[in-house]
Amino acid sequence: MSDIVFGTDGWRGRIAEDYTFANVRRCTQGFAAYLMENGEALKGVVVGHDKRFQAEDFAAAAAEVLAANGIQVWLTEGATPTPTIAYAVVDKGAGAAINITASHNPPHDCGFKVRDAGGGAIAPHLLKKIEALIPPDESGANSMKLEDALSDGVVTIFDPAPAYVRQLNRLVEIEPLKAAGFKVMVDCMWGNGAGWFPNLLGGGRTSVAEVNNQRNPIFPYMSRPEPIHPNIDRGLEAAKLAGADVHIINDGDADRVGFADEHALFIDQLRAFGLIGYYFLEIRGERGPIVKTISTTKMLNELGKIYNVPVVETGVGFKYIAPKMVEVDALLGGEESGGYAFHNHVPERDGILAGLYMLDFMVQTGKKPSQLLDMLFELVGPHYYKRVDSKFDNARKAQIQQNVASARPERIGGLKVVDIVTIDGHQFMMEDGGWVLVRFSGTEPIIRVYCETTQESRVDAIIEDGMRLAGLI
Repeated sequence: MSDIVFGTDGWRGRIAEDYTFANVRRCTQGFAAYLMENGEALKGVVVGHDKRFQAEDFAAAAAEVLAANGIQVWLTEGATPTPTIAYAVVDKGAGAAINITASHNPPHDCGFKVRDAGGGAIAPHLLKKIEALIPPDESGANSMKLEDALSDGVVTIFDPAPAYVRQLNRLVEIEPLKAAGFKVMVDCMWGNGAGWFPNLLGGGRTSVAEVNNQRNPIFPYMSRPEPIHPNIDRGLEAAKLAGADVHIINDGDADRVGFADEHALFIDQLRAFGLIGYYFLEIRGERGPIVKTISTTKMLNELGKIYNVPVVETGVGFKYIAPKMVEVDALLGGEESGGYAFHNHVPERDGILAGLYMLDFMVQTGKKPSQLLDMLFELVGPHYYKRVDSKFDNARKAQIQQNVASARPERIGGLKVVDIVTIDGHQFMMEDGGWVLVRFSGTEPIIRVYCETTQESRVDAIIEDGMRLAGLI
C-alpha cells in the first residue's frame, strides 16, 4: 500500500495507480479515527463528489467506511459543487465533510478533501494527525455495504442544493441580477458548476448560456479544468461569438472562478481578487480583515491602506486561509488560483457566489467588467501578473532551494529589490511595489515563478530573472 500524504488541500493521486478504492478506504478510516478522537464523529459527516471517473463510487466507498465506524453519513445524491458540500456541513450541523474531487487538476487524478465542522479547510498540523491515523493497509479499514448502511439509516442520501440556494439568496439580491438584462456566458469546464447559473438567474431579462456543461471526465479541449489559459480558450471563443456582457468560468468542482470582460478578454486571477476587494470595500461599504496568500495581488494591500482594513498574508493553500479567516473574522479570503471565500458564509472557496457578486458589482455600478477594472486602476494603479510553472527532477530540489535561499539580488527586471519575504517560498519585493515569488508546488514536482508589477514592459524580464535565481535558465 502506498503512503498517503496530504498536500495543500487534501490527498490527491492518480486513478488506479495510487488512488484506489483500497486507499480511499484507508484514508477514510484515518479520518474516522481522527473525528472519534476529537468528538466530532457524533455529529455525522457530509460526503460528496465531483464528475470525475468513478467519483460517485469512491464517495460511496468512503460512506461505507464511515458507516461501519458508526458515523452518520449524509451522502449527496449526485455531483455537487465543493462550496455546496461545505455549506451542507453547517446546514446539517455535521462534524466534517469528505469531498471526492481533484478540483482543477488533470483528468487522470482524483482527490480526497476533508473539511471541518465550519465547512472550512483543516489546518496543516491537524492534517498531520489524520495522516498518522491512516492504517498501513486496507485490512485496518472497517467497511459495510452501502445498501445495508442505507437500510439501517446510517447513510442518508440527500440533496444539498435547496439549503445552499437559500444561503445564496441571503448573501446576494438575486432578483436585480435576473432583471438586469445581462447576456452571461458560463464555462462549466465539464464540471459541477453546470446548470447552476441558468437555474439561479432564469425567469428574467438576463440570459445565461453555458459551454462545456456535460459530464466528460477527460475534459476535452483543455489539459485540466483550471480557469486559466489555454484551458479557457474555447469558452472565450463562445463568449465572443455570443456577444456576452461577462464570461464566468468555474473549475471542475466550482470552487474556483475566472472572468472575462465584455470583449471576451480574460481578467487574470489577481485582478479578479482586486475587483472583489474593491466591490466589498467601496460598493458594499463593508469592513473587516482581508486574508490573502503571499502569491496573490498587492492591490489588496493598497486597498487595505485606503479603506483602513488589515490585510493578513499566509502561505499558499486554503489550509492556511480558512483557519486564519475564522481566527480574525475576515471579510474576504483568497488565493492566486482563483479561489475566494466570503464572510457570513463558509470559509471555503465559492466560485458560484463569486460569480454572483461580480454580476451584482455590474448591477450596482451600471458598468461592464472592463470599466470596473478602470475604476480599480484609477485607485491603485494598473498591475500586471504572470506565472510560469516548470517541472524539475526531484534530485535537483535541494540545489534549487539552496540557489533561491542564498540569492541576494540587488535588482530584478531592472527594479531595485527592497525586501525578501519567506512566508512560503522566497518573495523578492521590488521598489515599484511589485514582486517575484519562487516556490515549490505542495502537490507535484513543479516549481512556480510568479510576478506582479506596475510596469507591463518589465513582466517578462522579472520572470526571467526569477527563473535565473532558481537555476532554471
